[in-house]
Amino acid sequence: MTLRSPQRQTSAWPLALALTCVVAYASLYPFTGWRDQGMSPWAFLGAPWPRYWTFFDLLVNLAGYSVLGFLLALSVLRGTDWRWPIALASLAAALLSLAMETLQAYLPARVPSNLDFVLNASGGCLGALLAALLERLGVLQRWSDFRARWFLDRTSGARVLLALWPLALLFPSSVPLGLGQVVQRLEDALGKWLAQTPFLEWIPVRDVELQPLLPGAEMLCVSLGLLVPVLLAYSIVRQIWQRATALLFLLLAGVLVTALSSALSFGPEHAWAWLDGSSRWGLVLGALVAVALLIVPGRGVLALSLLALGVHLTLLNQAAVDPYFEQTRQVWEQGRFVRFNGLTQWLGWLWPFAALGYVLAQISGGPGRSAGR
Repeated sequence: MTLRSPQRQTSAWPLALALTCVVAYASLYPFTGWRDQGMSPWAFLGAPWPRYWTFFDLLVNLAGYSVLGFLLALSVLRGTDWRWPIALASLAAALLSLAMETLQAYLPARVPSNLDFVLNASGGCLGALLAALLERLGVLQRWSDFRARWFLDRTSGARVLLALWPLALLFPSSVPLGLGQVVQRLEDALGKWLAQTPFLEWIPVRDVELQPLLPGAEMLCVSLGLLVPVLLAYSIVRQIWQRATALLFLLLAGVLVTALSSALSFGPEHAWAWLDGSSRWGLVLGALVAVALLIVPGRGVLALSLLALGVHLTLLNQAAVDPYFEQTRQVWEQGRFVRFNGLTQWLGWLWPFAALGYVLAQISGGPGRSAGR
């Protein structure tokens, strides 16, 4: 078997780091009430097996750490003996799980579990074994060849952003594909934090209240919400036909994930309620503009994506959030959305700003700059 060059960049490291943050967030949420509860933080290891558990909990613990073990093993599998990556990935996953379960002993809202620890450690090992198996079967080599044909060098940051975009869309937004609407929430949160303090007077007061988006502005926001990830994909693939494929894939992903989010929020019968006139024409406009930009060189695409991000965020954050949508968001947060504990909410808020930072780094010629066409 031909070993890959260890110098070839992989997205496994940043994805593994992102997933580690996800695990920490999900394990330690809501991050409040930290205190010593008068017991050993490792007491759960010798406790009896939990009497009450659900199949969903078992599946999530096993699957989440399986992906983590897979990514960790993949990160160090290139050009080395497969036994060490399995051992290192399994050990890292087990230590992470042990740390999370131990810290839960200091959170009254969480209960450390030896069953969770066993499932997490087992999942990490299974994921590492799967990575080694795919390596020996040559699947990872074929993936590397595919990646070399499709993507420019040093573009792992963009690939991670594009992988996270559908997850960010799961959190309901007041405008379809409208990620990053945070200004009004930040103002409200800041007002609550500074209430009954002299610093409250430092917060600027608006002369005019925020108003809902007009249909034309909403249509533009939807089209820009599609264009931003599409232009990001354009900047990292090699051929025009690959750009067209990326456009079709991202358009389909955006529509289906938004429908899934609507179904989870309002019920399956309302999955397509969001696809009204403004949203439908916004998608059409975004797709037509994306087709027209298929031949724009890479540096031009980056500049256009920066412009699209700026206009998109400006329009969204100068508009009021619909009160009915706010009620839906509160119900979503209270339900914690299939135990993700608000993680998709943070992705929906922060994804455009992470994309903005990436694009600025590429334009300025920083580390990881993709080559222009």
